[in-house]
Amino acid sequence: MTTTTAAPSGTTPLAAPAFDGVLFFPVTPFDADGAPDHDLLAEHVASRLPFGPGGVFPACGTGEFHALSAGEAVDVVRTTVDTVAGRVPVIAGAGGPLGHAIELARGAEAAGADGLLLLPPYLVSGTTAGLVAWVEAVAAASDLPVIVYHRGTARYTADAITRLAANPKVVGFKDGTGDIGLAQEIVLAAEATGRDFAFFNGLLTAELSQGAYRGIGIPLYSSAAFAMIPELGALHYRAYTDGDEATRMTLLAEFYRPLVNLRDETPGFGVSLIKAGLRLRGLPVGSVRPPLVDPTPEQEARLGAILDRGLELAEQLGGGSGADAAASAEAVPAR
Repeated sequence: MTTTTAAPSGTTPLAAPAFDGVLFFPVTPFDADGAPDHDLLAEHVASRLPFGPGGVFPACGTGEFHALSAGEAVDVVRTTVDTVAGRVPVIAGAGGPLGHAIELARGAEAAGADGLLLLPPYLVSGTTAGLVAWVEAVAAASDLPVIVYHRGTARYTADAITRLAANPKVVGFKDGTGDIGLAQEIVLAAEATGRDFAFFNGLLTAELSQGAYRGIGIPLYSSAAFAMIPELGALHYRAYTDGDEATRMTLLAEFYRPLVNLRDETPGFGVSLIKAGLRLRGLPVGSVRPPLVDPTPEQEARLGAILDRGLELAEQLGGGSGADAAASAEAVPAR
């Protein structure tokens, strides 16, 4: 799609970052004192880059955005930017109370991020005009392109997206509600403006719903599972883009569906299980911060079995690509 000048006179719309691969949402590791562990974060991010993520999204949902101070979030973004070193786009989380969101936007720009994922405002919700004004206020705080996240108190309509398309800094839309009909309306509204938007599916364990989202013009998806088992996450993305439905459906049935069943047992497990999985695989990323809770020993044992099956599938169906990617990584300390 050709970008046109749907922006105000005298401005040029910013381009959406070029995402070519699964969207990687890293966890935020915490040390024994509960502080962010930046050495572990760098190790976590670096060890996933050989598996081909299309972008890295630090201090977002999987990274416990809700539990980080503004200073902690900016430091997490800075560590990620330094680790990625320009190889793929880094999109930082921002959102919450307006002042907090503005502080995060400015901090992310100073840390070298390539864009912002704008999570919902804190607690309150207002009219469509109020939500549009909130987005524009955050966007005005930096020169970074902004992707809006549709969930919680941030309920965008087709009209809201049409209005936001007039802002040259708003370049993308992430759906986290699962309302396919509304998402289709929003895609059509954005396309009608002539702007070139990045659309992606941000539901929990998005792999399970991505087939439906592809059908309405949302080709990208975020993946928390990629953070703990990139071998399988990369295999799923390759099967998805290659049209290998046999492989994709096998992965959904034998890995992602059991993972979702476990995730749905306890609120917040969309994050907690990812950190537990990383710990099971030898990276001591610590516990989640309250109000989230860690899985019980019995749940963790079941997660371990799901991960084992996922690694088996990656070996059986991946043609050795996961092992090759890992072998080609820059030296990362073994644990």
